[in-house]
Amino acid sequence: MPSAIEQIVDVYVRLKNRRGLDQLMMHRQRLAVDLKSRSGYDFSRPIGQIDDEIAIIEAGLSRLKAESADLGATHQI
Repeated sequence: MPSAIEQIVDVYVRLKNRRGLDQLMMHRQRLAVDLKSRSGYDFSRPIGQIDDEIAIIEAGLSRLKAESADLGATHQI
């Protein structure tokens, strides 16, 4: 079963919502920076999860870009 972030990214890609994906990415990146700057507690698990989510979002952005390129090539014929 796909995780929540995978389902969200999939919906954004299907709706061609690049802005939503970008905002999701920026939010996760800010969280990662914030957690990495903290001390006094082992934040490795949440940082790892956020890094995994960033990778999923990057894959969604790549899918969206590939689909846009495919559409552009189709319309130029």
